[in-house]
Amino acid sequence: MVTRTELANAIRFLAMDAVEKAKSGHPGAPMGMADIAEVLWRDHLKHNPANPHWADRDRFVLSNGHGSMLIYSLLHLTGYALSIDDLKNFRQLHSKTPGHPEYGYAPGVETTTGPLGQGITNAVGMALAEKMLAAEFNRDGHAVVDHHTWAFLGDGCLMEGISHEACSLAGTWGLGKLVAFWDDNGISIDGDVEGWFTDDTPARFEAYGWQVIRGVDGHDADEIATAIATAKAETARPTLICCRTKIGFGAPNKQGGHDVHGAPLGAAEIAAAREHLKWPHAPFEIPADIYAAWNAREAGAKCEAAWDERFAEYARAYPELAAEFKRRMAGELPARWAEHKAAALARINEAAQTVASRKASQIAIEAFSPLFPEFVGGSADLTGSNLTNWSGSEWIDAEGNGNYISYGVREFGMAAIMNGMTLHGGLRPYGGTFLMFSEYARNALRMAALMKINPIFVFTHDSIGLGEDGPTHQPVEQTATLRYIPNMDTWRPCDTLETAVAWAHAIEQGQRPSNLILSRQNLPFVPRDASQLEAVARGGYVLRDAASPKAVLIATGSEVELALKAQEALASEGVAVRVVSMPSTNVFDRQDKAYQASVLLPGVPRVAIEAGISDFWRKYVGLEGDVVGIDTFGESAPAPLLFKEFGFTVDNVVAKTRAVIA
Repeated sequence: MVTRTELANAIRFLAMDAVEKAKSGHPGAPMGMADIAEVLWRDHLKHNPANPHWADRDRFVLSNGHGSMLIYSLLHLTGYALSIDDLKNFRQLHSKTPGHPEYGYAPGVETTTGPLGQGITNAVGMALAEKMLAAEFNRDGHAVVDHHTWAFLGDGCLMEGISHEACSLAGTWGLGKLVAFWDDNGISIDGDVEGWFTDDTPARFEAYGWQVIRGVDGHDADEIATAIATAKAETARPTLICCRTKIGFGAPNKQGGHDVHGAPLGAAEIAAAREHLKWPHAPFEIPADIYAAWNAREAGAKCEAAWDERFAEYARAYPELAAEFKRRMAGELPARWAEHKAAALARINEAAQTVASRKASQIAIEAFSPLFPEFVGGSADLTGSNLTNWSGSEWIDAEGNGNYISYGVREFGMAAIMNGMTLHGGLRPYGGTFLMFSEYARNALRMAALMKINPIFVFTHDSIGLGEDGPTHQPVEQTATLRYIPNMDTWRPCDTLETAVAWAHAIEQGQRPSNLILSRQNLPFVPRDASQLEAVARGGYVLRDAASPKAVLIATGSEVELALKAQEALASEGVAVRVVSMPSTNVFDRQDKAYQASVLLPGVPRVAIEAGISDFWRKYVGLEGDVVGIDTFGESAPAPLLFKEFGFTVDNVVAKTRAVIA
């Protein structure tokens, strides 16, 4: 009979062998957490390797993603479509097994992890999504949403500030189906963590409102099993299981030290480990009886089939709820979306309101949200400034009811929790803060783009137009750098219509996140003809034309008004110019070359106008053109004075335009 130790050793040696073959990687964590993983995955994890997207599966997150061979070994051994050749191809180009777990590469990987702390934060978002969907869809006798979220995390995850943000909220929200395993091995890259990590971690989590299970021997299957049973019995609080382990367990000369953390063990130490752990098998060789004991395909299929029967009963009792659940878990737009969008845009265009684009965003949310019960709005303690709430907003309660979240002053945590909710499925989060504080959230924004998921980030107070709060709160380079993130759409609309189009475009995205960059100050509505209404969605379009233009003025957001006034001033001098509004350079850059040329007129000099860093616009204006931008930090003063101080005036735009024409 195969023992638990042998089953855990299968993980250890797959990790050792893969890292050794790749000549890089992190064998220590997989070896140290193998015993915990064996108990969890074989006795408790609810999953079906044949269907990694089953709606009611448990979610497993490896927050300490450098230990990626742990999850790859588990997926391979339990029967996912991840072959032994995939493991041999660890860390190689175009493999399913990159150096850190990447969402969308290996089946069964629920999120991309590597930047420490974000995995546990994603897990908080997943657990919150489970709780909210259960509150919305479950009915007496019909628990169609009923699963756990499990997370492995190490000391590094707990050092990262984002873990404080997310785990504090998890306790406040009472996420009783979230269970985290702390790999308390006392080691990080620099060595023994006692020199830089002396927190009383159990007390910290108890202060958050978690159940904490202390002093578990991470190499004792019985203690691990007892701890998991205790965690599952607690339904009102998340649980932290503190597992004392030896990093690199099984490597007789290196276990317990930092040398095993992030480098191959070497042939001699692996040979010594084989002898020490009585593992006589060749590299990447797993005996048939061990494969059989690990294989979860039959049990997983039965588990999903039982759920399918329960869901069929649910569908008979609540057909509309069942259909809605299926639509949302599939990520499909509502059937009436196209019709609803067209009507909403027409109403907004007809209303022709002069408001701040942050208010225009709220108008768009109000228009679109009734069709999207999956929307979960929120703000990092700035709801009244971001205007991310609407008349149907209901703050979430202790039972998970509601559709709006106050995240507190936790921008990074908010963004990564939104990512976790998106990854879970069934909900579509959007969240707001000031554009300046996108810097706090930046890595989570990048991770959303990297994973090709579609949360919507709302960033208000977009420029020196913020005014008196001064340069600490006035974005300069942020809009440009957000545009540089691959696979992300950034919008800076100029009025209510462009804002509504930006929202509609963000809603329709299936595999890219969106940033909406919005003003504090009022922006005038710009009338458009019918052909222009459709062109807005192309990211850049001719807003006001002139016969035989001598120059093209390109502007975004609040500076579109300035471009239009400059056009009028130049026209009075007999100089014809075209005004192009470019609310999304990302979307415009994806248009065909013929369309781009029809808008920008190759050979005609250009001037770009935006209250942000000027270098970004050089690719559009070229060496012959010019930019009205800001390449210093702002100042504290009323917004009109700041725009004048930094050259955002009609006279300056006119002068620069004359210069490029000359």
